[in-house]
Amino acid sequence: MKISKLTPNLAVTDIGQTVQFYSENLGFELIMAVPASQDGVEQQLSDGKEYVYAMMQKDGVEFMFQRSDSFHEDVVIAEKTPIGATVSFYMEGKGIEEFHAGLKSRGVQTTELKLTWYGIKEFYLKDNNGYILAFAEEAAK
Repeated sequence: MKISKLTPNLAVTDIGQTVQFYSENLGFELIMAVPASQDGVEQQLSDGKEYVYAMMQKDGVEFMFQRSDSFHEDVVIAEKTPIGATVSFYMEGKGIEEFHAGLKSRGVQTTELKLTWYGIKEFYLKDNNGYILAFAEEAAK
């Protein structure tokens, strides 16, 4: 099998809150969402409506978010697995200093922006579901 793409599918407690966190704080755009009725696909969330799935994208990065009950039904091997992770999703880009400052000004809890011994500026944050996201940029030489 040739693998051509990786898109994490993360179990979450609330699709609406997750979409809001990723769009307002990280600049991701909603690509599609599936309501709890599972009778169609929507391109935007409606107030007061429950959702079981959403796909979001920013630049070349995609995340799928699935409400935990639906996730455990679909991915039976994950039954009784708690939400959260012992992995980090490591994303590289440009403009890390401004991005980090913007998150801090909005009250998003992050680690300090640091220059690593291997020449990368990076910081970490926990999203609203407990997943760890890393952001990195190669330091100027």
